[in-house]
Amino acid sequence: MKKLAIFLVAAMLLILSACGTQQSNQVENETKSSDSEFGLVKEGSLTFAMTGQYPPLNFKKDGKLTGFDVEIGTEIAKRMGLEANPVTNPWETIIQGLKANKYDAIIGSMTATAERDKQIDFTEPYYLSGAQIFVANDNTEIQSKEDLQGKTIGVIQASTWKDMAETLTSPDMVKGYPVDVNALQDLSLGRLDAVITDKIVGVSAQNEKGLDIKPIGDLLNEDRVSIGIAEGNTELANKINEALQSMIDDGTYEEISMKWFNTNIMEK
Repeated sequence: MKKLAIFLVAAMLLILSACGTQQSNQVENETKSSDSEFGLVKEGSLTFAMTGQYPPLNFKKDGKLTGFDVEIGTEIAKRMGLEANPVTNPWETIIQGLKANKYDAIIGSMTATAERDKQIDFTEPYYLSGAQIFVANDNTEIQSKEDLQGKTIGVIQASTWKDMAETLTSPDMVKGYPVDVNALQDLSLGRLDAVITDKIVGVSAQNEKGLDIKPIGDLLNEDRVSIGIAEGNTELANKINEALQSMIDDGTYEEISMKWFNTNIMEK
């Protein structure tokens, strides 16, 4: 009788052990299947690239990558149940790196253009930028682009913004600068009536350098800054879009944006 009881206990233990192993293998296989489904380059992680040289969007501080892009990518990875693995790559080869499977995504302030879309796919935009008019904080005369006729406008030399400015005022009233910040500083000192530059560049200068300026009117053109994904990886694109939308819906996106820009850069 004792032998029979011992045999039955041993048999039950073997069955339970087999069930446990089967369940463990099932969970492991599901995880691997999920990683394989996304085509991740590093199991359990979302590896995303940027230059690391574009503050405050992405840059290195004390040897560690930080900035708006990094925080957005980290939160997306978290909501996908993955570890965040931000990496750097030179801008001129960043698309080639994605196509070569060096990383899963580009979260580096890349505008989705028709030319780039021929090589890779893009998610929904994670912020909107474009050409923006800036004026001094105390300027109440200029409210929109229609008010720029006859005004002095500062722009970067040989830029598309220079062409825009010349259509809004006379060409002799457009002043070229080597960099945006110089024009924005002159604007805050009252040497210009307005500046046309990238929205994010202007907002960053306003916050970081304490310039007494403000954006006015709608964007003169719109850049949809999106996350680059390897062509055809629709499953990963869909999951990133879901994570991004949930961040927008629960206010997390706005918190991150306010931290870095003191405004919601998803809004026009």
